[in-house]
Amino acid sequence: MKFTDDQIADIGEEIIKVMKTVYDPEIPVDIYELGLVYDVQISEDADVKIIMTLTSPNCPVAESLPQEVKDKVKEVENVKEVDLELTFEPTWNKDMMSEEAKFELGML
Repeated sequence: MKFTDDQIADIGEEIIKVMKTVYDPEIPVDIYELGLVYDVQISEDADVKIIMTLTSPNCPVAESLPQEVKDKVKEVENVKEVDLELTFEPTWNKDMMSEEAKFELGML
């Protein structure tokens, strides 16, 4: 089944909502507001590709956090496959955080 652009946009919104329920264990802010999610691509078949990073390559949840993201995104209605690519290029830095995250952490 092929999805329309509107349906894909709705799936994308649901994926973002789900990502906002995943938190970095060291910083009390979700991964989306932290700017750890670099890209989310959704095909017309609702296959999802996520490109994300971690706050550091030595992050204690380097294995479990990406798996948690994958598992939660798979639960989004209509999503078929989830391919998650972990990258450290570009390296994450505090400038990538949303204004909301910076405010939450007292950086504004």
